[in-house]
Amino acid sequence: MKLTIKRISLKDIYRPDIKYLRFLAVLLFTGISYGLYRGIQDNYLAELVHITNFERGVVEFFREIPGLLVVVIFAVLYRLSENRIFKIGLCFMTLGLICLLFAGTGKFIVVLFMVLYSLGEHIVLPLRSTISMHLAKKETGGAALGVAGALDHVGRITGFILVSVLFLIFARFGYKRNDLLPFKVIFGVSVAFMFAAVIFVLPLEETQNKAPRRRFYFAKKFTKFYMLEVFYGARKQVFLTFAPYVLILQYGANASVIAMLMAISAAFGIVFNPLIGKLIDKVGYKFIMVTDTLILVVVCFFYGFAHRIFPPHIAYKVVYVNYILDAIISLASMASSVYVRDIASSQEEVTATISTGISVNHVISIFIALMGGWIWKVTGIEVLFSLSAILGILNSVYAATIKKPSLTEKP
Repeated sequence: MKLTIKRISLKDIYRPDIKYLRFLAVLLFTGISYGLYRGIQDNYLAELVHITNFERGVVEFFREIPGLLVVVIFAVLYRLSENRIFKIGLCFMTLGLICLLFAGTGKFIVVLFMVLYSLGEHIVLPLRSTISMHLAKKETGGAALGVAGALDHVGRITGFILVSVLFLIFARFGYKRNDLLPFKVIFGVSVAFMFAAVIFVLPLEETQNKAPRRRFYFAKKFTKFYMLEVFYGARKQVFLTFAPYVLILQYGANASVIAMLMAISAAFGIVFNPLIGKLIDKVGYKFIMVTDTLILVVVCFFYGFAHRIFPPHIAYKVVYVNYILDAIISLASMASSVYVRDIASSQEEVTATISTGISVNHVISIFIALMGGWIWKVTGIEVLFSLSAILGILNSVYAATIKKPSLTEKP
């Protein structure tokens, strides 16, 4: 059977009574700011703050704690609309960046302000998905998530390229890879784009959708979703935390290289994000959840064993390509949000469930971060990524047990 996916415009995706362009602009500016911040984060930690591979797991432990607290925060702010809380999250991200801009390189203070930024990031994360789907027509939720993800990737590409260009310029002026000034300049530019996002988001009209009133929202029909979040939280944490550190510590990648790899990955995201969103609508979220593991196993294998299979001048190229494949398969995670919407009874239930899911996967994530740093230090990256491959396979097997609700069972 031949699969055809026709091109559709934004007007085909979003509801005609909604002004969605301002929200999309906010996603773009936030993406640029994040690209600047993320493009230097790991090199900043490794080369200026001198965080070791084991300590990187400890940093991630604290950075992910806001993910555990996000539904508690939503419970406290339940009287506010989703849009209002979204604005608050962006303000926390901006404050965290400002503090990093003016802070020194002490480990404690840097981690503290990274946690502050992470707090805002984790508030924004679930609302970005739910607001995107709320703005969309009922049958185009996956496509709306794809558009939002693509815009985010356009912004990240811009930020990553700015990092590479700025570091090349600084290098021409004699600055070395561990000099502080280039990193501070990039933090400053990131702050500027976050200010732009805040300016655009403030006039965003309020909605009637409220944040979840419960601290945690557990319903029997979402059991499979929660379990999938456990598996996904474990496998993604290994890549998020340790993949860039493998490139930096094992292969000597500087900030310009890391940022360019992130830019290339985000460029692929522009193409694959809408495609995967449309595929979710066309072939179903179950198919996407199951098949992405096939690539994941390959990615894990080369992360862990490329340096043992290939000579150094080949191994680093293989791992760089591997990094891009890793980024592509991570896009499939949007399928779980569509799954939740498909079986939920209301928009509020979608928001509550996705928020709880994020906290569930963070419970495992923070411990995987700690264990991952220890496993790398004691046994090497081979064991670390082999375990991640096993978790991915378990995720796929469990996803295969999902049953799509019939029309009579849907709320």
